[in-house]
Amino acid sequence: MRWIIFIVLYLLLNIYAFQAVRTLSKTYWAITPYILISLGILAFFLYEWNQPNPDGGFTGGRAYSLGLVLAIMAANLILTLFMFGEDIVRLLMAGYNKLFTTSGQFDLPSRRKFLSQVALGIAAIPFASLLYGMYQGKYNYKVLKYTLHFDDLPDAFDGYRITQISDIHSGSFDNKEKIEYAIDLINEQESDSVFFTGDLVNNLAAEMTPWTSTFSKIKARDGVYSVLGNHDYGDYVSWDSDREKLANLEAMKGVHSQMGWNLLLNEHKLVEKNGERIAFVGVENWGAGGFKKKGDLDKAGQGLTDKDFKVLLSHDPSYWQEKIKNDPKNYQLTLSGHTHGMQFGIEIPGWFKWSPVQYRYENWAGIYEEFGRYINVNRGFGYLAYPGRVGIWPEISVIELRKGPKPA
Repeated sequence: MRWIIFIVLYLLLNIYAFQAVRTLSKTYWAITPYILISLGILAFFLYEWNQPNPDGGFTGGRAYSLGLVLAIMAANLILTLFMFGEDIVRLLMAGYNKLFTTSGQFDLPSRRKFLSQVALGIAAIPFASLLYGMYQGKYNYKVLKYTLHFDDLPDAFDGYRITQISDIHSGSFDNKEKIEYAIDLINEQESDSVFFTGDLVNNLAAEMTPWTSTFSKIKARDGVYSVLGNHDYGDYVSWDSDREKLANLEAMKGVHSQMGWNLLLNEHKLVEKNGERIAFVGVENWGAGGFKKKGDLDKAGQGLTDKDFKVLLSHDPSYWQEKIKNDPKNYQLTLSGHTHGMQFGIEIPGWFKWSPVQYRYENWAGIYEEFGRYINVNRGFGYLAYPGRVGIWPEISVIELRKGPKPA
């Protein structure tokens, strides 16, 4: 039934949007390509999504078919809005002629070519953007740099630099050269430590097999630290047994070790410098709503005090709102990911930032501050489902910690 509903909706949008094309030209050379492309994308999507998919992934042709459907439906939705609006005006004009003019005729005015031209021009923007997002946007890595000030930062760590990446989703990758370029970008920052905040894979530990040697090249003076994200637990796969699922999770943890990363499972590590120290704290995934709730902040911070300076890794930023920002142990800086910035939105640095994901998450991209405590929500390194990014680019965060009050 759901397939029938989808097909009917898809065809109705295409048929109605098709009126804009017919208004401009009724020749076969203009009409035929539109019909063939629309039906071809639908056939590709139905074929891919009815193939066996035991690992529950959104990769390869399955992902690209989704991306193409999103692109054409976004364009057709805009065309439909224009055509529907014009039809309302046409009906009102015909009704006026019927009721208030001497002709008494209910004649619908012809569609205006100019309006169809405008509609097609505007509809081309999301269509082209979503195609660009699949071709280039998903690997359009950006290094975003921040400086945060803390009165209680130990003097020895004034100027300490950290790099954060999140949401790798290695099972989605299809271009090793681009990934290696991003790894080089990470190492070029020459940070004191690197943090990864969860979702190494889409579902299976085996997704990292082709990429383990690549990501093991990430280096930092004080090491690489990581936590698990909701996708790392294998919860979105139909396993034959609990033992098989557990084996996947243990293999997942082993991947972090193979790469030389310090996986923090509701625990912390201390880093010392010139007789002073800071704590790197990592919690397992805790997410509001139906997401896994294995994070245990109290356990992870056991033995620390409110005087210790702490950098906390928590995959889902909803944990910051739920508990972290109000915790009496004073977690000065939290690093999160999870939202991907929805891989779609509009950002003008320093001026404007919007994505549909902001209606789901209060903290969804960039730096936020409450009660003198900070959270950085990384926009993600990889991508999931839609195989691209538009406006919200893959991110490498670089944060410099400075001693003292924030400049006025």
